[in-house]
Amino acid sequence: MRLEPIKNPSVVRKLLPPAIALIATVVIASLLAMIAGANPFSVFGLILSGAFGSKFAILETLNRATPLIFTGLAVAVAFRAKFWNIGAEAQLYAGALITVLLGTGQLQWPGFLLLPTIALLAILAGAVLLLIPALLKTRFGVDEVVTTLLFNFIFLLFISMLLEGPIKDPMGMGWPKSARVIPEVRLPRIVEDLRLHWGFGIAILSALVVWVVQARSTLGYEMRAVGLNKEAAGFAGIPVKRVLVKTALLSGGLAALAGFSEVAGLKGSLTLDLSPGFGYTGIIVAMLALLNPLGVIIAALFVAGIFVGADSMSRAADVPTYLADIMLATALLLMVLAIMLTKFRVVRD
Repeated sequence: MRLEPIKNPSVVRKLLPPAIALIATVVIASLLAMIAGANPFSVFGLILSGAFGSKFAILETLNRATPLIFTGLAVAVAFRAKFWNIGAEAQLYAGALITVLLGTGQLQWPGFLLLPTIALLAILAGAVLLLIPALLKTRFGVDEVVTTLLFNFIFLLFISMLLEGPIKDPMGMGWPKSARVIPEVRLPRIVEDLRLHWGFGIAILSALVVWVVQARSTLGYEMRAVGLNKEAAGFAGIPVKRVLVKTALLSGGLAALAGFSEVAGLKGSLTLDLSPGFGYTGIIVAMLALLNPLGVIIAALFVAGIFVGADSMSRAADVPTYLADIMLATALLLMVLAIMLTKFRVVRD
């Protein structure tokens, strides 16, 4: 048996394998729920209710989806050009670090200038952080999977050192956390007295901008061409290395916005557990969205809903929240297989 490329896959061919992958994920999760001693219909009902069953639940799901949209976009942009950015976690923390360094009172600027300035500098920090692996790849051929993955560990250790020393909050009762950002640097709440903030609006706007860039700009065309066939793109006159560097800058900046949003919109300070793996989960979001920027919004809401709903489900049905992690991991693996089957058919020799 071998795989044969499909030159012009039909719409059904593009949509059917991902749909089957999602159905298979639900079936597998149902079996696991039964093994755990719970009714799978009850489990899924509790997840759905916990994620979307009330105003508070919906807003919490949107809140959890906000950083996932940013990291999902970062991964989708990079993967579209076959630049394998596995370091969105480090870029997220780079954006968060700039936010607390400049947002705790060092800059005495009006709020209408201070907040966008810090956001732009956070974007720059994430872009520069990913620029290093991009240059290593384009100049020396170093595998970016290795460099971006290692940067996650290096940068988190760097953050840990800072939180135990130079930026540790002297009023933090000994806890390794930074000082809180000043009110002028906080993103306003969309709904009063609830945690959803305008970082979600920025995330939606970012997805729209990325979609326009990919679908309507020269850079978007070049990114798709490089991703489809790097050698052919170079032969056609596209500056492949320059496109990869531009892709890295855009991807790193998007991931850094997740860190800015979490600090300025939600947490108010930097801690080592600011991200429970948003950078890695962004890979799942991007793959579920088939690397489509608008699909990233839907995929992020789906993933966030599972996480938020799983917390509620665990308390009500006495089922471990790890079921949500298994569901997402299964969805990712099956979606990768589904994407392959949209482009290739299995034939017998």
